[in-house]
Amino acid sequence: MARDVSSVARVLAGTLVGSWVSGGAPVDSAVPAADFTVHAHPNFASLVVATPAELRALLDPADPRRDAVRQAVLVTTEDSRELRELIEASRATAILCPGADALVLQPTLVALLATDQAAEDRLVTSGTKVLTQVARRGGVSAVIAELAARIDGWAVLLDGQGHPIASAGAGALHVQDATAVAFRRPVRVRHPGLQVHPVGPNEDLTAYLVIASHERSMSRNRDLASQAAALLDLILRTHDHTMTEQLGREVMISTLVSGTPAAAESLLQRWGVHETSLTAFVLSSRSKAVDLERLVTRWFDELGWVHVMTTVNGRVLGFVRDDHVAQITDWVERYASEVQVPLRCGIGSSAGIDALGRSASEARQAHDVAVTDGRPLARYRALPTVKYVLDRLDDDGAAQIANALDGLRGANGRHGELTSTLRVYLAEHGSWGVTARQLGIHRQTLTSRIQRIEELTGLSMSDPDDRTAAWLAIRAMER
Repeated sequence: MARDVSSVARVLAGTLVGSWVSGGAPVDSAVPAADFTVHAHPNFASLVVATPAELRALLDPADPRRDAVRQAVLVTTEDSRELRELIEASRATAILCPGADALVLQPTLVALLATDQAAEDRLVTSGTKVLTQVARRGGVSAVIAELAARIDGWAVLLDGQGHPIASAGAGALHVQDATAVAFRRPVRVRHPGLQVHPVGPNEDLTAYLVIASHERSMSRNRDLASQAAALLDLILRTHDHTMTEQLGREVMISTLVSGTPAAAESLLQRWGVHETSLTAFVLSSRSKAVDLERLVTRWFDELGWVHVMTTVNGRVLGFVRDDHVAQITDWVERYASEVQVPLRCGIGSSAGIDALGRSASEARQAHDVAVTDGRPLARYRALPTVKYVLDRLDDDGAAQIANALDGLRGANGRHGELTSTLRVYLAEHGSWGVTARQLGIHRQTLTSRIQRIEELTGLSMSDPDDRTAAWLAIRAMER
């Protein structure tokens, strides 16, 4: 933390007089009165060490430095009523130290600020090392999150057109303020004291980093943000050759989960997977400093397993061979305990190639339980919920539960589009956007289908009991 005016007064055992400069203002320099000319920085306080005679001369209306002195803090060895009245009348600020040695006052302040600056430099150096480490694990988002935490504020990274790339601790209004300041737009900025750091050279600008801090140590935050901007420039200019692979895996996983069994089997075989059954898992982390996809990729490489996984809404959805499940769970638990990063993992049950969507839904439900309970791992089979109920039903009981969705049968007596829609909707926890993307339909079409489902079944998707009954009915039909 940088020295402020009040802390300097305490160290000198002096009295702070006047209120033109706040006692919480950070101090950037200490100069003798003979060398003082102008106030250096509007956000920092300069200490001007003066003898009582020099102080009176500086506050004389005829002295051209009087206005500049009023923005600085005078430090002197006299404390008298007459001097205090002069300081108050001049609207100046001073630290009065009657017990201090005039010969050592200036060297003492210089040494004090130098020691403080050295500590600030060490904090910037250690912070830069941590930013570099998290960049290796989590890329741009991890750097922004770590930076926001270290400056006790928020950070926004904007591209050259003003679109947010990443942010941490910032709301919509903060992003608007960041954009206005970075691009010098003539609008009212609600948050004062924003710092803008260009990412990349002027002739080849990559982005803008905008920060705001609750701390008073502006110099350290400025230096740390400057280092972060240089690191972000390097990251953003490094082409990610895995992007095409990531997009391909996203499409393939979508096909496995919601496509036809024949298409899923053909796709897996081309992928080099010939197993007849797989187990799904969902993995997330409460720390943005962890690149989950890179972590799971390393795990799969150690298993010698193809990268049957993708990232959806910050969570990794993957499929592994049934005999790989034990190793995955062991890694999750060890990583959470040894690295002390809170991972949350849900494990589905083994499913045939034609039912991988069911295993994925189970993994999501188990993951939600792990998040709610605050534990690293949850297995769907161990959840005393749906399976507990279904395992205790005979065929007649299961058929009776499944009858709740008989209204969705088509003219041929079979379940079709509406039932499939309901299954995906419930599996995605009622998320309209995700469900519509999974089904490849417009949200308005999805809304119409759900309304039709409610009309035909008499169940309300806004009622948790009705949603549970619908999910039990679907699972009963899959027995």
